[in-house]
Amino acid sequence: MKKIAILGSTGSIGTQTLEVVRSNPDLQVAALAAGSNVEKMEEQIREFHPVLAAMWTEEAAKDLQARVADTEVKVVSGMEGLLEIAVLAESQVLVTAIVGMIGIKPTIAAIQAGKDIALANKETLVTAGHIIMPLAKQHGAAILPVDSEHSAIFQSMNGEPKDKIEKILLTASGGPFRGRSREQLQNIQVEDALKHPNWAMGRKITIDSSTLVNKGLEVMEAKWLFGVDLDRIQVVVHPQSIIHSAVQYVDGAIMAQLGTPDMKLPIQYALFYPDRRPMAGKRVDLFDLAQITFEKPDTDTFTGLALAYEAAKTGGSMPTVYNAANERAVALFLDRKISYLQITELIGKAMEQHKVTAAPTVEQILEAEAETYEYISGRMKL
Repeated sequence: MKKIAILGSTGSIGTQTLEVVRSNPDLQVAALAAGSNVEKMEEQIREFHPVLAAMWTEEAAKDLQARVADTEVKVVSGMEGLLEIAVLAESQVLVTAIVGMIGIKPTIAAIQAGKDIALANKETLVTAGHIIMPLAKQHGAAILPVDSEHSAIFQSMNGEPKDKIEKILLTASGGPFRGRSREQLQNIQVEDALKHPNWAMGRKITIDSSTLVNKGLEVMEAKWLFGVDLDRIQVVVHPQSIIHSAVQYVDGAIMAQLGTPDMKLPIQYALFYPDRRPMAGKRVDLFDLAQITFEKPDTDTFTGLALAYEAAKTGGSMPTVYNAANERAVALFLDRKISYLQITELIGKAMEQHKVTAAPTVEQILEAEAETYEYISGRMKL
């Protein structure tokens, strides 16, 4: 029996992780954490019977505690609650499906407690990869990628020596606005940006996919996960989302992972690695597919990707600024307070004014995040 804890259990990745649990009786949920969706958390507690559950706010935790008073679950809140889940003795794997930099401290605590990490929280490596990866090596903790692209790269590297990698081919669907010019993006509305052509995801990541900021974050994540220089990570637009990413080796061979756009596959692979389990669902039919196509990303129109490479090359605290500025800008766009094109404009302005800290501590990372939020609030007169 493998026991897991899930941070972000009511979100897209969290709920799909629980679908994987339903299909595998030898998986057991030891702990769950969520932001504010008390009703959904109550449902999950009654179905999966964790020993520990956390809500982000104390108010939500009190509400949950009242709802599940007839159960034996312990309810906690805030960062202290997340840290308690991270080091829970009953779990072996921490699934980090929580959104934002609040995932950093629990991930560090879990690694120090000897847990493996099923990583779906991009911010952890984007902002603190220089801390996380050496720490995981020191404690012998496995970092198992849950993102479909990074899982594909991970699978394509199985049995191959890392020093024989020539480049990583990181695929992108191109999002709903692929092929459009900046002029055509002037009047994009929230509803337009939330219509992803291939994937069903949360609101923020769907917006990030449309701006290619999500791909920029994945470039930074890949750099740390696989120890590859930025100039050997190539983004390839692949509209069909069948090849989830690939690795090219020094002899010219390319290893790729193909599959339907279904996040349950990389989730299940991370939870049972190195085993492969049967999984129900649609299969890729090459005859139906007929053809697959590839394009270069348009970084002149979708400047978020170019800014990501710039942030990653600068390093230090700059990736934190890129990520934090995007988080705040996307929230403003979803609240209809800024236009679509202002998302990446705000990221660029935040990066321009930032004074870089070369090797930031966790506290300095969080300070850079707060300073970026403050800068954008001041700029937008919020």
